[in-house]
Amino acid sequence: MEKLEKIVEECKEVVCDMNFQEAKQWKSEGKQRILVGYLPIYFPREMVWAANGLAVGIMGAGDYKQVIKGDAYYQSYICHLPRGIIDLALDGHFDGFDGFVFPSICDVIRNLSGIFQVEKIGHFSKYLDYPQNFKKEIGGEFYRKELDSILNKIFNINQVKTTKETLNNAIKLYNTNRRYLRLIYDIREKYPWRLSAYELYVIIRAGMVMPVDKHNQMLEIVVNEINKERGTPMDNIRVIIWGAFCEQMPLNLIKSIEMAGCYVIDDDFLIGSRWTTADIDESSEDPIGALVDAYLNHSTFSSSIYDVDNPKEKRLVQLAKQRKADGIIFASPSFCDPALLDTPICQKYCDKEGIKFISFQYSENVGQFKVIKEQVGAFSDSIKLWEETST
Repeated sequence: MEKLEKIVEECKEVVCDMNFQEAKQWKSEGKQRILVGYLPIYFPREMVWAANGLAVGIMGAGDYKQVIKGDAYYQSYICHLPRGIIDLALDGHFDGFDGFVFPSICDVIRNLSGIFQVEKIGHFSKYLDYPQNFKKEIGGEFYRKELDSILNKIFNINQVKTTKETLNNAIKLYNTNRRYLRLIYDIREKYPWRLSAYELYVIIRAGMVMPVDKHNQMLEIVVNEINKERGTPMDNIRVIIWGAFCEQMPLNLIKSIEMAGCYVIDDDFLIGSRWTTADIDESSEDPIGALVDAYLNHSTFSSSIYDVDNPKEKRLVQLAKQRKADGIIFASPSFCDPALLDTPICQKYCDKEGIKFISFQYSENVGQFKVIKEQVGAFSDSIKLWEETST
């Protein structure tokens, strides 16, 4: 168990480091290495690794830094995350980063990529758009051009050309990473007390800053350790947290939800680390095509993906039933249009399927958790009471 505790502490230090020293140290150890910052959703990090680079997840300033400069770039009625990212950039926290990719999350993030271009932060700033047509010959071709554009931008910096071999090797490494994560979630479905949601969160988030091979070694140890008995089972309800796919919760808010009597057995925190639900072909003659196919046919669901033929509300309820969840917590960042627009649609379907739920809003720098903790605690108690009276 000491191995696991050591990993959690190391990962927490990486997560709390707003200067990204782990990533910058990796870059300093090899010629032509580059760092590409990206927001935490639907970005195939394999491409960057294959081009002798490291994709580094940037999640805003959280509650670690007071945002001042960023407020001058954005109006007050949007989420906190982009203002925090601007503040980090202008204060030099991203010095040493070579480029940035802003996936198509919302209009605010589109504007954020534009601000990076205007301020000339990094060698390039790319808004990664996603297809709304999922036919291979239409949306697939569009998405492929988007990915090729990123590879070209990286090549212009370090002159490293990706090959079929380097891309397939990178895909293999990240397949291993996602496979470990799926296994950890499956183990926690049965034994959630062996690894808390807080511990799992810092482990996954640290993996968005460090080299994938190093993170894979950590995850292998985590899997081995939680296959043993650890912790003490509690009389907690089993919940899924949904809506936190972009702006992240403060670490202590995750702790507060657990302390209120919940086992968080699934979530959409850091969904970019688990963006595909199946392994990607590791021996393809066309690795970029394999990445495109994974997005078109195996991407997980969130409020930032077009899903008219595969509604996310049905997939969310299916996940809740698969995980044997007692309820769902809809936790959305304040002013997050994608999440807040989807919430009532999902809640209506939960009502239809008899899934209990609550909802609240937060921001990455919220400092008071008492009200949320009390709300979650009441939700937990009500489910326990309902189960007792129904039996």
